[in-house]
Amino acid sequence: MSEIVTTTPLHRGSAIYRPAALNYGFSGAGTDLDRCTASIRRGSKSFHIASLLLPRATRQAAHALYAFCRHSDDAVDARGRRPDVLERLRERLDRLYAGTPSDHACDRAFAQLVETHGIPKAVPVALLDGFEMDMTDRQYRTIGEVKDYAAGVASSVGIMMALVMGTSEPWALARAADLGLAMQLTNIARDVGEDLAHGRLYLPSDWLAEAGVDAEALRAAPRFTPAIGAVVARLLAEADQHYALAHAGIVALPADCRHAIRTAALTYRDIGRQIAGAGHDSLSRRARTSLPRKLAILLAARRPVALTEGFMAAARRAPADPSVASLVAAATGRAVAAPPREGEGGIDRFAALLLDLQHRARTERRPPARAAGEGAPHRV
Repeated sequence: MSEIVTTTPLHRGSAIYRPAALNYGFSGAGTDLDRCTASIRRGSKSFHIASLLLPRATRQAAHALYAFCRHSDDAVDARGRRPDVLERLRERLDRLYAGTPSDHACDRAFAQLVETHGIPKAVPVALLDGFEMDMTDRQYRTIGEVKDYAAGVASSVGIMMALVMGTSEPWALARAADLGLAMQLTNIARDVGEDLAHGRLYLPSDWLAEAGVDAEALRAAPRFTPAIGAVVARLLAEADQHYALAHAGIVALPADCRHAIRTAALTYRDIGRQIAGAGHDSLSRRARTSLPRKLAILLAARRPVALTEGFMAAARRAPADPSVASLVAAATGRAVAAPPREGEGGIDRFAALLLDLQHRARTERRPPARAAGEGAPHRV
C-alpha cells in the first residue's frame, strides 16, 4: 500500500499522486475522498445527512465505505453488466487487501480504511456474497433466509462502521448487525412493488402462503391486497425487534458518533411508520421521507432513546441473530453464540421477550416509588 501511506509524492506516468498523510490523513488522495463524498450525496440523502454529524475522520471513513459498497452494488445492478462482474469485484477486493488497489477512487480509499481499522476480509466478502444473491433468481422461503440476505448486504456494512468507530465488543457488533438487519427489512417492506417490477421478491414465501398469497402469481401479476399488506406488516414487526436491540448498542459507540447513528436508525424506522400509515401498501406507492421530516428526526435524535436498565442488561446478553453470528465472529476473532433458528420462524423468542420487557416498562404506570428491582430508564 505504498501508494497511500508513504510520505513523499508518487508518480504514475505524467500524474503526481500525493500520499494520504499530505491530504486527509488516512483515506487516500483528496480527489478520491471528494468522489466518495459525491457518491453518498447522490446515492442516499438520508445517510449523507446522518454522516454530517460524525467527527471528521469518521465521516471520511463512512464516505469511503459507502462509496465502495455503492459502486459494487451499482456494478451488480447495471443492466449492461458483464457476466463476470462479481468475479471482477472479488478480484478487486483481493487486490485492495493485498495493498495494490485497482485504479478506482473508492478502491483506494477503502484499501486505506481496511488497513487503518483492521477490518477482516470476511466482512466485505459477505457483502459481495449478498450481492451474488441478487444475481440469481433466488426465492426466500423463510424469514431466516431473508435475514441471511440482509446480513450480507446490510449487516456487513453496520459491522464495518462499528469497527471504524473503534467498537469491537462482540455484543456491540451484534447490535450493529441488528441495525443493518432492521434497515434492510425496512427497505424490503418499502420496495415490494419496485422489486417485483425487476423480477425480485424478498417477502418470505412461507409467510405469503400463510396469508393465502401465491408467490408465483404475485410475481406474474403484482397487485396489492390486504393479505400482502399483512405480510408487509409482519416484516416491519420483525424489523422493529432489531431496531430496539440496535438502540441498546448505541451506548457502546463513541459519544460523538451516537447522534449520527441514532439519526439513521430513526429515519429508517420512520419509513416503516409511513408504510403502515399507507395501509402497508408498498406495491402501488413507495414511502419517502421529506427533507423537513428528516430534519425533524435529526433534531429529535439529539435526545437518546429511553431504554430501561433491565432492557439494556438483557440486550448485552442477547446472542447475535443466527444470520449474523458468523459475521460478528469474523469481526472479533471470537466465537459468538447464536440462538437456534426457529424452524418455521418468525420473531425469535429471546428477542420477543426483550421487546415485551421494554414494552411493559414503557406502558406500565407505577406510583412514584419504583418496584423493587425495576431499573430506571437508561438513555443511549
